[in-house]
Amino acid sequence: MPVESLFPALEALLPKVSKPIQYVGGELNARIKDWDAAEVHWALMYPDAYEVGLPNQGVQILYEVLNEREDALAERTYSVWPDLEALMREHGVGQFTVDAHRPVAAFDLLGVSFSTELGYTNLLTALDLSGVPLHAADRDETHPVVVAGGHAAFNPEPIADFVDAAVLGDGEQAVGAITDVVRDWKRAGRPGGRDELLLRLAATGGVYVPRFYDVTYLPDGRIEAVVPNRPGVPERVSKHTVMNLDEWPYPKTPLVPLAESVHERMSVEIFRGCTRGCRFCQAGMITRPVRERSIETVGAMVDAGLRATGFEEVGLLSLSSADHSEIGEMAKQLADRYAEDKVSLSLPSTRVDAFNIDLANEFSRNGRRSGLTFAPEGGSERLRRVINKMVSKDDLIRTVTAAYGQGWRQVKLYFMCGLPTETDEDVLEIAEMAHDVIRAGRAASGTKDIRCTVSIGGFVPKPHTPFQWAAMSDPATIDSRLAKLRAAINADRSLGRNIGMRYHDGEPSLVEGLLSRGDRRVGAVIEAVWRDGGRFDGWSEHFSFQRWMTAAEQTGVDVHWYTTRERDGDEVLPWDHLDSGLDKQWLWDDWQDALGEFEQDDCRWTPCFDCGVCSNMGTDIQIGPTGRSLLPVLPR
Repeated sequence: MPVESLFPALEALLPKVSKPIQYVGGELNARIKDWDAAEVHWALMYPDAYEVGLPNQGVQILYEVLNEREDALAERTYSVWPDLEALMREHGVGQFTVDAHRPVAAFDLLGVSFSTELGYTNLLTALDLSGVPLHAADRDETHPVVVAGGHAAFNPEPIADFVDAAVLGDGEQAVGAITDVVRDWKRAGRPGGRDELLLRLAATGGVYVPRFYDVTYLPDGRIEAVVPNRPGVPERVSKHTVMNLDEWPYPKTPLVPLAESVHERMSVEIFRGCTRGCRFCQAGMITRPVRERSIETVGAMVDAGLRATGFEEVGLLSLSSADHSEIGEMAKQLADRYAEDKVSLSLPSTRVDAFNIDLANEFSRNGRRSGLTFAPEGGSERLRRVINKMVSKDDLIRTVTAAYGQGWRQVKLYFMCGLPTETDEDVLEIAEMAHDVIRAGRAASGTKDIRCTVSIGGFVPKPHTPFQWAAMSDPATIDSRLAKLRAAINADRSLGRNIGMRYHDGEPSLVEGLLSRGDRRVGAVIEAVWRDGGRFDGWSEHFSFQRWMTAAEQTGVDVHWYTTRERDGDEVLPWDHLDSGLDKQWLWDDWQDALGEFEQDDCRWTPCFDCGVCSNMGTDIQIGPTGRSLLPVLPR
């Protein structure tokens, strides 16, 4: 049966809200398919505002992959701001997709991509607006199957009450497998109802269904065990890994936003995974092994994307893009190709030890020199050994000296505060480094008109990393160190006036730490925060630390037990039954190496260190160089 659009009811509300354009849809390259012609209907959600969610690569990729199937349909939905939420409740308008404005409640599946745990309350808003019961246990076969994905899904236990399933790892093939299971169940007449469908998904071994696992606890509150409660359900659920990314050149036709978004460019992922081994970095650990796209495929994706969108900037994305084995040739040939079109290239933050001026010049050749970003992460060399970020202060000074000497006038340095074993002295060395950067820059450039921005985030221990056992620093400690750092930077005003400092205080990090390493008992806190008005917790103007602390107290959850407590090696962690491929003993050994300030090399260029990913997952590192060049393109 056709599903009616909610737009007639929604349209009357839009003049009353801010930025109504974000709700109307119709972007270049958006797809609207015939509802009745598709057997399986997906609503894909990024649980944040349109301006943040639309550029998200993961959602755009799945949107295209699913819509290329004749038997499937995918539409997008984003979090609505509180002004529209209030009007939707007043007028009885449900959560809608921005493509055809169909009600989310009508879809077979609601796939939610969590880049951060602070989006959990926004999921509850979307479910409630949709008329879908908040708790998975209260849903039947008339409700969408709610599937969590993204990096935060590697520990979905805090939202186990609210999601029906979770998928770990790469989604391109996983959504196809899920679509096949749902299609076949529907064709068979929906036997066994919702429970049977979820059992079929769980039996694949690649979909985690929390209701099919029982959790028991020890008297001291730690987890005793997590075990399946149904036959045919695997003891551990494995992540998905797409090999040969050249076979998956998505997105082919990127979406062009109607409203201003956080990234006004098209992006191409040039490789996936990272084996640099930064011990704090969940993204690097859970996306192993490294799999490069060839220079030919990257060139073809850039050409297709520019033709489809008209963007004037291309971002070459990965966790460490300058590590691509062909990045030099890629940058030069792309800059040559688009020199007349004035299409500029950009990289995310660059490792100091992978940066060179020739590469930077290629990336700035067709565009403006907006600044360079480096991420030393730790303030002192001792601390950088702990976190396995093998960058010396001398390396950094040499690099920024060369950059300032070649005409750059702004450098941004990213650090974390609250890292394991960190002291006040480690943090204060950031001020010394920033002062030395300004001195070196002035000497190299011959001018005092240069800038260095120090950006600092709070460290949050993440699952599936060597620091998953570490204690967090409490907010008071973080805030005290940041205050001392600011004073140290400004102690010499002749240098400090050229240094900007941006930071997040310790309170949001503590909440993120609660959610990132929490278990199922934390779900009650999330729900209590949401019922008390919690929305958009990733936005400082909407975040309320007191709301979270009050909710935790009311639900009997000890926040510090989950955050500032160091775990023992034999403790069962909430995510141990979810297999990222990493061997738990290897992670523990690397944690001990961190405490001993022992560095680990990158297995791309050294022998294997037996982290477990390739052997456990049946995968392997895929890197070049291929020795090939960009394919020629036809005139536009």
